[in-house]
Amino acid sequence: MVPKKDKNVEQVNEEKISKKEAILDEKLKAATAEVELWKNKYYMVFADMENARKQNERTLSESLKYRASGFIENLIPILDSFKLALDMKSDDETLKRFLVGFEHIYRQLLNVMDSEGVKDVTPSIGAKFDYKTMHALDTEFSDGEENLVVRVIARGYQLKDRLIRPSMVVVSKKKPAEPAPEPTPEENEETKAETDSKQFDA
Repeated sequence: MVPKKDKNVEQVNEEKISKKEAILDEKLKAATAEVELWKNKYYMVFADMENARKQNERTLSESLKYRASGFIENLIPILDSFKLALDMKSDDETLKRFLVGFEHIYRQLLNVMDSEGVKDVTPSIGAKFDYKTMHALDTEFSDGEENLVVRVIARGYQLKDRLIRPSMVVVSKKKPAEPAPEPTPEENEETKAETDSKQFDA
C-alpha cells in the first residue's frame, strides 16, 4: 500500500506534467501557426519575384524585338522620296543614270529593312480595304464593288507583327442613284393637258 503522502506527490507531479504538456502544446501550436504564416509569406514573395522575373523577360524580349522601330519610322519618309524619284519618267540620259543609282540604293534600304523584320504591307489595286493595315484618305465613286483600293498614296510597313505605318489609300464608293430626269417643256404640256382633261371629265 502506497502511503498517502506519496500519492499526493504523485498527483502533484502528474498535474505539473499535465500543465507543462498543455503549455508545450500551446507553444507548439503557436510555433506551427507561425511557421505556416512565414511559409505562406515566403510562397507569396517567391511568386511575386517569379512574376516580376517573367515580366522583365517579356519586356526585354519586346524591347529587343522592336528595337529598330524608331529607326524604321525615320527611314520610311526617305524610302518614300526614293520611290517618288524612281516613279519619274524621263528621256534625259543623265537623269536615267541617276535613277539607276537611286534604284540600287533603294533596293539596299529595302534589304536592310527586310533583315530587321520589316514587311511592306501595301495592298494591290482592287484589294479589299482592311482597316488593320490601311488608312483611307479619300473615296472615289465607282460602278463596281464598294471598299476596294482604287489608288495607293503611300506604302505601308509592318515590323514583325506591329504596324509601323498604314498604307494610305483611296477607296471605291458606289455612285449615288441618278435622280429622275427633269421633264421637258413638251412633256410638261402633255401632263398639264391630261390633268385638265381629267378634271373636266369629273
